[in-house]
Amino acid sequence: MEFIQNLLVTCTIASLALSVVFSLRSRRSKIPRTRGLNTARMNICMGIMLVLMALIQMVSFSGSTIRVIVGSLFLVLGLFNLFAGLRNHSTFRAMKQ
Repeated sequence: MEFIQNLLVTCTIASLALSVVFSLRSRRSKIPRTRGLNTARMNICMGIMLVLMALIQMVSFSGSTIRVIVGSLFLVLGLFNLFAGLRNHSTFRAMKQ
């Protein structure tokens, strides 16, 4: 159980770092296609991070009502971000430079 918790925390930190990197890249880019791709990648990483945080809430702690609500909220927001990022990534990839 401790291995799973450590793995989830490590993956969460990695996705947080990637979210920051893609956010900085998208803000500094002048080309609209590159900016959109980096924003979409940031959304994908943020969605993964929120899903992982929901899994941490559900796996690591006992099931109190507040933890279940927070975990469910993180899961829904994460899946929405993941879906929006994948949709935007395919849209911007199809654009011509």
